[in-house]
Amino acid sequence: MQAAKHIIAIASGKGGVGKSTTAVNLALALLSTGARVGLLDADIYGPSIALMLGVAEGTRPDTRDGKTLVPITAHGLASMSMAYLASDRTPMVWRGPMAGGALIQMLEQTDWGELDYLLIDMPPGTGDIQLTLSQKVTLSGAVIVTTPQDIALLDARKGIEMFTKVSVPVLGVIENMAMHTCSQCGHTESIFGADGGQRISTEYGVALLASLPLTRAIREHTDAGTPIVVSEPDSAAGQAYMAAAQTLARELGEQSASADFPTISISDD
Repeated sequence: MQAAKHIIAIASGKGGVGKSTTAVNLALALLSTGARVGLLDADIYGPSIALMLGVAEGTRPDTRDGKTLVPITAHGLASMSMAYLASDRTPMVWRGPMAGGALIQMLEQTDWGELDYLLIDMPPGTGDIQLTLSQKVTLSGAVIVTTPQDIALLDARKGIEMFTKVSVPVLGVIENMAMHTCSQCGHTESIFGADGGQRISTEYGVALLASLPLTRAIREHTDAGTPIVVSEPDSAAGQAYMAAAQTLARELGEQSASADFPTISISDD
């Protein structure tokens, strides 16, 4: 594999908050700015990136020299996932070290080429895979995905605290399902609570990168393999992802200007 200027973990404290949807749309938003972008699906047990990118079931990556994987390209985005290496119906019944090893193998043995950004869609929680990644790879930072409800915020705090303990900067928070507008009457309602993303951003002194609406279009385009940043870039949600990507790029640019940031560093220790 070759170097990426920035490796970014897209993480959440719990499942079901739209982390993978965020990772896909954020990667495509960065790609639309002209950046070279890769996306690694680190959710070994429940990979979903292939479906979200519209990659046909059974698609397998080519190899070079019998060991180097060629990433699958969809919508112009280079991607790698356990879904490309095993059947959709095959459960990964592995202990933590095996899953962590598979993640590092996909990262290290994929020919990503020269990238500006490599986004890693993390599994939910604060377990072995998160620790393996933070120990083996030099991360530019992490983005925490949450919903406004208190139970999600509780777990998001744990995610922020974990990255802080392993000296990975938290670049910002993305809040999903913030507001719902009725398609019939236009009434807007905070179904899962109000201002949760802003509260946690203020609490930890990090940016609120985006507050996404609860809208059927995001789900429908994700299920269809045509993420909303590609299919409806001018929609409110599409523009929110674009704004988040621009803020993220700007923040990482400021980091690079103020510090000599390393590229990918992988050890066998």
